[in-house]
Amino acid sequence: MIVLSIDTCDLRGSVAVLQDQAILGLSAHETTEEYSSWLLPAVNALLEKAGLRMDDVGGYAAAAGPGSFTGVRVGLTSVKAWAEVYGKPVAGVSRLEAFAAESRRASNCVAAFVDAQRGQVFGGVYRRNGFGWAKVGEEMVIAPAKFVETAVELAAGEKILWVSPDAALLSSEAAWKEREKRGESVEQVSATLAGIIGRMGLTRLKEGKTSDALGLDANYVRRSDAEIFWKGASPPSQKFRTNARHGK
Repeated sequence: MIVLSIDTCDLRGSVAVLQDQAILGLSAHETTEEYSSWLLPAVNALLEKAGLRMDDVGGYAAAAGPGSFTGVRVGLTSVKAWAEVYGKPVAGVSRLEAFAAESRRASNCVAAFVDAQRGQVFGGVYRRNGFGWAKVGEEMVIAPAKFVETAVELAAGEKILWVSPDAALLSSEAAWKEREKRGESVEQVSATLAGIIGRMGLTRLKEGKTSDALGLDANYVRRSDAEIFWKGASPPSQKFRTNARHGK
């Protein structure tokens, strides 16, 4: 099966084309260009280089979040459009679960996190389930120290493997110092996820764990700024609004 895989959850996004487990091509978003103008040319160039057309794609794998509203929305809107036009299935993949799957260390319990801006992280805890991962509790957006405490509670005494492309976010936290004393550490993993998301998506496509264009939902975790304002909270600073527009 030919799978087109997309991750636009933050500025470190990527797209990939896979044939079964083999990655035929991968393109990372190594620019400040908006995804709305970068994504389609990047996909077309990748397919052309692999000698393929969109008609050859058997299914899509998409990072469904958590991440920036703009980035996630652009990626999923594009995938939904292709799925509708070409009548192909889509497998949504959690970006945090993809980080967990990237780990090269043996562990039954993994806490994955990534920078969410505003002094917070997106985080999730997973336990090994056969060849995959099962979510423990809910994915969250939370202060780094609080994520450490919450992950420890969810692990219920089990030793945790921590994984992230943003490992330094925990280094200064007092709660993290206690985990270091227990011999735990953060494994630095790549933020370029289209390859691993494609492989995870392929498994779900073959198992029939798919969605059509209408059923694919985004996993934002954090409420949008518009919703926060509507509820009466103070608006974020201009810096944070600018970061959100640029996929941070």
